[in-house]
Amino acid sequence: MTTPTPLDDKVFVAGQIAPEEMRALAEQGFRSVIGNRPDGEEPGQPTWAELSAAAREAGLEAKLIPIASAEDMEARKAEFAKATAEMPGPILAFCRTGTRSARLYEAAQE
Repeated sequence: MTTPTPLDDKVFVAGQIAPEEMRALAEQGFRSVIGNRPDGEEPGQPTWAELSAAAREAGLEAKLIPIASAEDMEARKAEFAKATAEMPGPILAFCRTGTRSARLYEAAQE
């Protein structure tokens, strides 16, 4: 897992995480995760079902807001803003590299 990058006092971003990393995230103080990567983007990528089950087992809230295109970003920025406002923080949003998650965060601030 890449080191989480803070975007504000509640939201952090990172690259792809693995199901077995959810417990460590909880131990680091994270309370929620948001997946911004659609299933099936690349071979070997963990599925959202695997990730969300591991998150729940670790005591984390989990939400999928997949972003595959600029159109998705525009269409889902309000959903992301609502999720980050309502989910307990700190929140880790992740995608393949963290870039989409950071861009979605920026779009949601508008």
